[in-house]
Amino acid sequence: MKKFLNKVAVITGGSSGIGKEVAQRLVEAGAQVVIGGRDAARLEQAANDIDPSGERARILAGDIALPSTAQALVDLAVREFCGVDILFNNAGVFRPKSFLEVDAQEYDWFLDTILKGKFFMAQAAAKAMQKRGGGVIVQTGSFWANQAVGATPAAAYSAANAGVHALTRNLAIELAPSKIRINTVAPAVVETPIFGTFMDPAHVKNVLPTFNAFHPLGRNGQPSDIADAVLFLASDEASWITGAVLPVDGGASAGHS
Repeated sequence: MKKFLNKVAVITGGSSGIGKEVAQRLVEAGAQVVIGGRDAARLEQAANDIDPSGERARILAGDIALPSTAQALVDLAVREFCGVDILFNNAGVFRPKSFLEVDAQEYDWFLDTILKGKFFMAQAAAKAMQKRGGGVIVQTGSFWANQAVGATPAAAYSAANAGVHALTRNLAIELAPSKIRINTVAPAVVETPIFGTFMDPAHVKNVLPTFNAFHPLGRNGQPSDIADAVLFLASDEASWITGAVLPVDGGASAGHS
């Protein structure tokens, strides 16, 4: 049974990692998808991987920090597939750096991409969802919004994601009368290409395994681990869940051995 048959989903940060995995799963479950990201070539490759037929996936390249990009993604979904039912508000950035060394430009990069981007993407999608009589928003937050990790100093990143968690609770109340649910997943270390944005491949290969033991379940997360939670929250099986921030972190938020 295709539980997302005829649903229309917008996925930000959809060219790789968690976003691409969710887009793939949604298409396999019957949905039509619009995927956004910054790199047009990577988006084209992702769309071809997700839907070789070219019938169920569309792409739009742009900077999600700009509200106009969010509106363009929604407009594309409405134009091509007649509306929006699901938003996976996933786009983000990550780069550990000492608090004392972060400058204003870097601070804005984190806040604009992670929090402002999700705020206006949710706003644009919610307006479209109201015309469909409801919808579902699932966001990507972070373990780091709840706990600091000395090995990965990330004050601006953490602050931005704490805002995402607060946004989830506020929108759950505001959007409930419109039959729009919103929830957030908060991952710990997930092995995605984001680490390659600030480490070379050899460094990634050496460093990531050192985080396995950080998680009580003994391993880093994979995009599929997060996708399982996202698709549950986006489905009718979660119809009585809204305003939740769900840790999907191998037990890290419970404590450390």
